[in-house]
Amino acid sequence: MQIVVGLGNPGVRYEGTRHNIGFDAVAALLGERSVRTRHFDGGLLVEAEIAGRKVGLLRPMGYMNRSGGPVRRLLQSEGRSPEETLVVCDDYALPLGTIRTRRRGSDGGHNGLASILASLGTDEIPRMRLGIGNPPAGEDPADFVLSHFAPPEAAAVDDLLERAVRAIETAVGQGIETAMNRFNRAAA
Repeated sequence: MQIVVGLGNPGVRYEGTRHNIGFDAVAALLGERSVRTRHFDGGLLVEAEIAGRKVGLLRPMGYMNRSGGPVRRLLQSEGRSPEETLVVCDDYALPLGTIRTRRRGSDGGHNGLASILASLGTDEIPRMRLGIGNPPAGEDPADFVLSHFAPPEAAAVDDLLERAVRAIETAVGQGIETAMNRFNRAAA
């Protein structure tokens, strides 16, 4: 089973915030698919068939900066390597609508990704960053990522989620390189 991890913070307070776009992408990916859901130590695991493969979709249910523990425990229990994982998260350094997928790299200042890298002891973890836009001048980035998208951004967010679903399906079915080649660009 391949693992896709959608990052976000649990709870009503964080629903629809910029920081939860990873959760939202996983939810959009599920759509009308037949799934099996089970609680996993520190997260909610949904098993589904994506691009002809059995995939585990994990939403760590602790705060984002503690995402590493549940990811590590799931990979250990499933006998999977970090390279068989795809982490989907927000990135405020990217313009709204941009998708940037990489096979490896640093955490780029993202606390959830930092927790996963530290917990697994490697930066060899594929990740898909979803651009949520840049904070306005003078706004604290921490406040910005916890804010909701503005109504004029709704169409761009819907488009981003639709393309993120296709990008995740491509990564699962055809490999990370193909997903990178097709989707690593700003929204049109």
